[in-house]
Amino acid sequence: MKFKRYLQVTKPGIIFGNLISAAGGFLLAAQGSVDWWLLAATVIGLSLVVASGCAINNCIDQDIDAKMARTQKRVLVTGAMSTKAALAHGVLLGLAGFALLWFGTNPLATGCVLFGFIIYVGVYSLYMKRNSVYGTVVGSLSGAVPPVAGYCAVTGRFDMGAAILLVMFSLWQMPHSYAIAIFRFKDYEAAGIPVLPVVKGISAAKQQIVLYILAFAVATVMLVFGGYAGYGYLAVACATSLWWLKMALSGYKREVDDRAWARQVFFFSIITITSLSVMMALDGQTPGESHRPILTADAGMQH
Repeated sequence: MKFKRYLQVTKPGIIFGNLISAAGGFLLAAQGSVDWWLLAATVIGLSLVVASGCAINNCIDQDIDAKMARTQKRVLVTGAMSTKAALAHGVLLGLAGFALLWFGTNPLATGCVLFGFIIYVGVYSLYMKRNSVYGTVVGSLSGAVPPVAGYCAVTGRFDMGAAILLVMFSLWQMPHSYAIAIFRFKDYEAAGIPVLPVVKGISAAKQQIVLYILAFAVATVMLVFGGYAGYGYLAVACATSLWWLKMALSGYKREVDDRAWARQVFFFSIITITSLSVMMALDGQTPGESHRPILTADAGMQH
């Protein structure tokens, strides 16, 4: 089916994850007063841009995808879809997404998404992923953009709340990505991708996972100390972060199976970030007037 190929090349799972976090950031800022048209423009526009980035990433990565067991059945590797068709599909999705964001939200939210797109496609996919162990760090910035864009679509400004979301979601990406790199170690090794476990070893990656989860735990509670979220969110943030940390530390047991352990850490990372996105939406609150914006959108475009 032609439609299925065009859908698969956009990586629907990644789109859905980004949609959840964007909605979380949006609803955190909305404080229960939801502009449904603005929400629709934000999540649909962002989803189209993410789909565009994924389609173009598939075009860039098809040579390394052919070397990895996990990605050998992707439509560009099997020849079910041509590179030209995938690239055209990606460009059209991107144009549609950015147009919807520009006309439906505000310049700041659109700029956030553009920043994430350039980092993911231009910096990460085209260069850092293949050439540097720090590719994961750079890629984490693009993964942190959706909740920030959702937040800025409502507020029209980049303030302390947006900064906390950027730090929090960037930090979350690191243990999540390193866990994938451990349980897909042979794939990354075969493709020659310089991820941390391949370059510096699994024990170094385990140490980084623990440190990043600790940093993430601190960042999550900053939303509460900043006055952006309440005690319900705090309870979930503490419970999920501590359980994730306990799971990460269990990787130091002598009899542990590294691949099975890493898979658990990866799956729980998804539970953690989904839970926090939901709680941000349900338990957001307005901070005091002392919180000054760092950047503001064009006043005429604010909602």
